[in-house]
Amino acid sequence: MARFPRREDGIVGLAGKVSAGLTANPGVYPAPPVAPADLETALGNYVSARDAAVAAAAAREQASAAKRAALAALTDALKADLRYAENAVDFDDDQLKLLGWGARKPGASLEAPGQPRALEAPRQGEDSIFLDWKAPVDGGKVASYTIQRRERPDGAWSIAGVATQTEANLTAQQRGTEFEYRVIAVNKAGESPPSNTVMAVL
Repeated sequence: MARFPRREDGIVGLAGKVSAGLTANPGVYPAPPVAPADLETALGNYVSARDAAVAAAAAREQASAAKRAALAALTDALKADLRYAENAVDFDDDQLKLLGWGARKPGASLEAPGQPRALEAPRQGEDSIFLDWKAPVDGGKVASYTIQRRERPDGAWSIAGVATQTEANLTAQQRGTEFEYRVIAVNKAGESPPSNTVMAVL
């Protein structure tokens, strides 16, 4: 004897077969307690509810992903401003407290980061350049990276960007000029030696 299905897909499949069978065989099943039309309505209601649940789940996931992305963007922006502030006031604790940024714990020791390694420019555009590098293997923990550039061969180094990860996409770069880029790791104790340099003409 057949068993009533337990899974949703089995129930839905059986509902479609029963509705079709009742509709096609009124002589055999003249007075079912639930008419085929009503059974089709119930089936349609289920399908609509199922689709709405799937859409709601997708919307929740999309909203969660958007929230995670927004939090990551806020975190990066906040870290960039804090690293800027630290450099601007030379890590003066009293000045940093104006931003609600706590001072280091008394007695805490920190050394400057080691040298960033293996700087590369794997992608370049008409006015942009993507840089990536490897974190230092020695020294103190890195708080941020300062990306510097200069016009070759002997221009003055200037700040082109700040990153909290070991990569950065610099946009709005001057075109038609040969630039040299390097990266310096920074924390409250000071700056690292500069990384190797990469050259680019955008």
